[in-house]
Amino acid sequence: MNKEGSTQAPTRHPIEFNHPDFLDIKKLDDEMRRVFDVCHGCRRCFNLCDSFPKLFDMIDESKEENVESLNSKQFPAVVDSCTLCDMCFMTKCPYVPPHEFNIDFPHLMLRYRTLQKKQNKLPFIPAQLARMDRNSKIGIKFSKIINYITNTKNKFIRKILEFIIKIDFRAKLPKYNSETFENYFKNNNNKILVQNPNKERKVIIYSTCFVNFNKKNTGIAALKVLKKNGVTVEHAYPGCCGMPYLEQADLTKVIDQAKKVSKNLLEWVEKGYRVVTLTASCGLMLKFEWPLLLPNDENIKRLSKNTSDIDEYIVDIAEKEGLAEGLKEIDGGVTVHNACHARAQNMGIKARDMLKLIPNVKLDVVERCAGHGGTFGIMKNTHDLARKVGQPTARQIKNKKNKYMASDCPLAGKHLDQLSVDTNIVHDEALHPIEILAKSYKL
Repeated sequence: MNKEGSTQAPTRHPIEFNHPDFLDIKKLDDEMRRVFDVCHGCRRCFNLCDSFPKLFDMIDESKEENVESLNSKQFPAVVDSCTLCDMCFMTKCPYVPPHEFNIDFPHLMLRYRTLQKKQNKLPFIPAQLARMDRNSKIGIKFSKIINYITNTKNKFIRKILEFIIKIDFRAKLPKYNSETFENYFKNNNNKILVQNPNKERKVIIYSTCFVNFNKKNTGIAALKVLKKNGVTVEHAYPGCCGMPYLEQADLTKVIDQAKKVSKNLLEWVEKGYRVVTLTASCGLMLKFEWPLLLPNDENIKRLSKNTSDIDEYIVDIAEKEGLAEGLKEIDGGVTVHNACHARAQNMGIKARDMLKLIPNVKLDVVERCAGHGGTFGIMKNTHDLARKVGQPTARQIKNKKNKYMASDCPLAGKHLDQLSVDTNIVHDEALHPIEILAKSYKL
């Protein structure tokens, strides 16, 4: 007898992208229909993203009002609306493994998108935007010019860019640092002394492409807070984690990045260092997505077990040794946006737990998807949809009436801040939670 829903902890199966059935058109179509039929009979996920309303509307408007009546040509509309946020798997679906229905909707969308890539049906520009290291090295070199050109205030230039490369002229784009965080670390690490060194605490900051090239202040805050708490800190950025390639279903590129980055980081693990990530999506890649793509790679497994999110690591210090003294009240409340890829790490709300350590802090948590999803939030054909998904989240943030918004996902934070009309949020983008903690330390 089939069970209504699983009462066991969800598990995820490896992504067998090299299996001959993975891109078999007939078998993939059958699996899409099987999963869609289960979703149609449940509909708990109707309010997560636009994939599900699109699917349910298609079914309801079909000739027989069932999945069998759907034309396979309708499937891409459902796939294109998925941002791989993982929230249906993590928070809604009662039929994820080990339930016998074995539903993993995000990874099924990834499988379908991989077939689209093989058939050259994916758009060109997002695939080029996924080449983070190449693009960012150019961005750093010409940061003043590029930051000026991409500013939303330059509507005329942005409309030209929209016409040429299909990036919506309204979308706020990340700014480039004037220098990499890697360069900042080399020049300043020795100037920031470790206070009351703890010989057991050694970390290698994997700054991620976003912090290294776009938001070095997050890295600076992490460096100062860690050293304040007696941690010996080193830095490594061997390359992007591959999340942008995953979103574009370029699994070969993801594997290449996984092997390249893990080789470098494991050299530090062997020296007794723990890897600390500064962006939610990158932490998810190292901890979960890489092991699912390379389930038999012992090095990838070892790295996964030796990786922590920065918030997670600071909370661990607080619980085991206690944080260094010096935290002061801050000048306003904080709304924590618990980003999807932080939630998908299955570690609890570590940003909240960390910021609760600030004396007398007013703290609120919002747990809804921002709707950004990498390039999904900036491309002209999906920007309005990203706004639609993110508006309820931005509304919740506004209603909390706090001065600061913090998110472990910088793209989600930027997107939500743009959607919000709350003038009490004083920054032009959300801060990372570690930046709030550094502010409390007066660092």
